[in-house]
Amino acid sequence: MLGNLLIILVTISDSHLHTPMYFFLSNLSFVDICFTSTTIPKMLVNIQTQSKAITYAGCITQMYFFALFVVLDNFLLAVMAYDRYVAICHPLHYMTIMNHRLCGLLVLASWFMSDLNSLLHSLMALRLSFCTDLEIPHFFCEPNQVVHCACSDTFLNDLVVYIAAVLLAGGPLAGILYSYSKIVASVHAISSARGKYKAFSTCASHLSVVSLFYCTLLGVYLSSAVTQNLCSTAIASVMYTVVTTMLNPFIYSLRNKDIKSALKVLFEKIKISPL
Repeated sequence: MLGNLLIILVTISDSHLHTPMYFFLSNLSFVDICFTSTTIPKMLVNIQTQSKAITYAGCITQMYFFALFVVLDNFLLAVMAYDRYVAICHPLHYMTIMNHRLCGLLVLASWFMSDLNSLLHSLMALRLSFCTDLEIPHFFCEPNQVVHCACSDTFLNDLVVYIAAVLLAGGPLAGILYSYSKIVASVHAISSARGKYKAFSTCASHLSVVSLFYCTLLGVYLSSAVTQNLCSTAIASVMYTVVTTMLNPFIYSLRNKDIKSALKVLFEKIKISPL
């Protein structure tokens, strides 16, 4: 949370970072904070109090926000890939294409689609009947696990989950792969080695975050489909709910000269400011 808050603070305070790339990055950092806050505080309370109980309303609410922010992460990563594609493949038209209006619309559309998806999943869960004594084999109300704990028929819920996964996870992933295929082709066409390095270095951080997010997410759900060990699936889920969001600020700050220099200026201002 501290790392993501620092990135948001730096992008707001430094005028040099008022660009589309850092606008999307600050939105991703905000979503990562919200994503972590959806599951981890409740888990820490459960550990502290030695109680794993959660109310029905609390579980549905947690499902809603988890679905909202995990899909929003997908969309924002796809939007950031498109931003890098325009910057590298159409550098002369970058500021014209990626204007303030388009950037705002892309983020707004991402929020709208994610909200519709999470609302649909929550409403579909509300129609299910559950037994009075219910135990979810996970450290939070993971939508798929909650649905399969229902006593009523879950066919419609499973159908909606699969369709949403194809459209809302496969769609952004296809957009990311297409953007990077165009980026690789453009970088390959550059004659000088220095030019290739400079072009690719602008999207290295984003590519690292995308790889980390999708590899952990796909790893969890593919492993859960192959093995029926629910405990190991829950442990693996920590990778994309906690570890990925924790590493994102380090990846962007350590691999990005602009962020590092802005952080240095910010800390110097804090150091010399009177108490």
